[in-house]
Amino acid sequence: METLEALDAIDRQDGTPRARRLRQITPDTGRFLALLAAGVPAGAWVEIGTSGGYSTLWLSLAARQVGQRIITYEFDPVKVIRARETFREAAVEDLIEIVEGDARIGLNNSGPIAFCFLDVEKEIYTECFDLVIPRLVSGGLLVADNLISHRDDLLEFIDHVMLDQRVDSLIVPVGKGEMVCRKL
Repeated sequence: METLEALDAIDRQDGTPRARRLRQITPDTGRFLALLAAGVPAGAWVEIGTSGGYSTLWLSLAARQVGQRIITYEFDPVKVIRARETFREAAVEDLIEIVEGDARIGLNNSGPIAFCFLDVEKEIYTECFDLVIPRLVSGGLLVADNLISHRDDLLEFIDHVMLDQRVDSLIVPVGKGEMVCRKL
C-alpha cells in the first residue's frame, strides 16, 4: 500500500495527466470500506474502478478474514497491468479476479452482489448504480467515492440515489466523501 501511496503522491505533484494518475482513495476510506465489507450478507463483492489496486488491497484484508473474493473491473489496460503487479506483490491474487473491460457490460451477467465499491469516471456513476442495485441483496451495500470532493459533478447522481426507494443512503465525511447505500 505504501508503494501505491507514494506513486499517487508523485502523480498529483508532477503533472501526470489525470487519466494516467492512480487517483486512489485515502487510507481512512480504505479502512472504512474494509470495515463495511466485512459485515455484509452473503453475495459477491464487486469493485468498479480498480486503478492500481489500492482500494482492492483494503478490501482484500476483509475478504481474507471472512473467506470472500473480490471481482474488480478496470477499463484501462495500463492500470490493469499495474493492479496485477500490485496483487502479486501483496500476495492476494487468490482473493481477486480482475476483469479488464467495461464493468457496465460485465455487470449485465452478474449474480447476487452483497458489496459494491464504485470509483470510476463520475459521468457513469448513475448508470453503474442502476445496474448494481437490482442485483444487490437485501442488506447489501453500495459505496460510491468522491461525493464531497466532486459534489458539483455528482449532483444529478446524488438526487437520483436519494430518491431511489430501494435503498437507504447517506453521505459520510470519510476521505473524499463516501455515499453508503443499503438495499432495503
